Amino acid sequence: MLKDKAMSWIEENKEEFIEVSDKIWEYAELGLVEHKSAQIHVDTLRKHGFKVEHGVAGMPSAFVATWGEGKPVIGFMGEYDALPGISNKPVPYKEWEVVDGPGHGCGHNVHGTSGFMAAIATRYVLEKEGLPGTIKCYGSPAEENYDGKVYLVRSGYFNGVDACLSHHPSGYNVAGLSSSNAVDSVKYEYFGKTAHAAGSPEHGRSALDAIELMNIGVNFLREHVIQEARIHYVIEAGGGQPNVVPDYARSWYYIRAPERSMVTHIAERINNIARGAAMMTETELKIDLIAAIYNKIPNKVLSELVTANMREVGHPGWTEDEEAFAADIAKTLDPEAKMAGLKKYGVPNPEKYKDVNLMTDILDAWNDGYVSKGSTDVSDVSWQCPTMEFSTSCNVLGAPGHDWRFTAVSGMSIGHKSLVFAAKTMAASALDLFTKPEVIKKAWEEQAERIGGKEYVCPIPEDVHPPLEIAEEAWQKLKGKR
Repeated sequence: MLKDKAMSWIEENKEEFIEVSDKIWEYAELGLVEHKSAQIHVDTLRKHGFKVEHGVAGMPSAFVATWGEGKPVIGFMGEYDALPGISNKPVPYKEWEVVDGPGHGCGHNVHGTSGFMAAIATRYVLEKEGLPGTIKCYGSPAEENYDGKVYLVRSGYFNGVDACLSHHPSGYNVAGLSSSNAVDSVKYEYFGKTAHAAGSPEHGRSALDAIELMNIGVNFLREHVIQEARIHYVIEAGGGQPNVVPDYARSWYYIRAPERSMVTHIAERINNIARGAAMMTETELKIDLIAAIYNKIPNKVLSELVTANMREVGHPGWTEDEEAFAADIAKTLDPEAKMAGLKKYGVPNPEKYKDVNLMTDILDAWNDGYVSKGSTDVSDVSWQCPTMEFSTSCNVLGAPGHDWRFTAVSGMSIGHKSLVFAAKTMAASALDLFTKPEVIKKAWEEQAERIGGKEYVCPIPEDVHPPLEIAEEAWQKLKGKR
């Protein structure tokens, strides 16, 4: 059986890919500067016979690897960016690996490796069996902050792809059907005039005043936008010391809503507030769109396919040591908050998981019609072709994402098992797509029905480029980097 051959290959070669995942966990590079992380994936794919374009779509840490020819074309996606300030040793308590350093608190060291391991296993089966088709591997940087996949989409790298698969470590084993919020990531820069804040304040024009007035205006706006919208910000720069009127200030906003058109409408209202603040303070304003993405299009056909393969592969289970590790982490969590979270996300029969720390159950997707409050650049790919990003259990159930706890499990055997289970599931699902054209046909029919004739227009204008300088500046300023 084709799937058995792929799964056997993964089992026999898993140590090579666990080592890759652990190396990326160690590198813990932020978005758009994942140079070492991208390179180790590129080297691995080339070793296994893939042709790789490295540094695509204006991003040095992005790549597209290809093997095979003809139809169907199946994509495998992988991410490898870390997050600042959540470094941790692979231990079940808070202890820095690198003080104040970045860490894989969303499991992206597992994410990229699982996808490319599955692609390589699939490639060997196709070659051995003489089956037609093309495999595309997408190394997509900066999912956490600058939405690298949108630039890949804009550059046409997903044109002609028949279906795309991706995996994300999580607390659950599920091929989810939720949508997600669209989002704009925008920086607002104000330029004023310095002056002695006590001796000659009348000569100053405070950029910080403009930032604060803008924030007040946006906070009043909250009453007058749809309740599903989310608007959040930080002030990145606001002056040097109190006796100098600040001539420069900068804020960074995320503007989210369930559909792209909603975000566009709310963002323009926020831009008008920003312009008003500039007028009130007699400062100059610069609006920089950093990133923008769509809402995700789910696909039930692919969800059912992946779920069936997850069950066919079978969860590997957890050792006593792994359960003990998870139990120690669970002691740092509020049990009531855990149950509230399970209920909030609509997990079926949540009471069943009250005392479960590491899930082994493989769930049917329950969340069709639900819109996740978060956002992902997988969404823009889902407008190009039927797409499924499924989850396998890795994080302790009830533990937050983007947190030291997720960093800890991603760097030890719990993360390793999530990686191998996901790779086997993805390879099995891909082989179904390569050999069952009727599944792809049904997935595309559902895709068209869900989109309903709406047209995808890349939300990032052609003259906006990946923010490489901003990313490098953030990396250079980061405390505790390796």
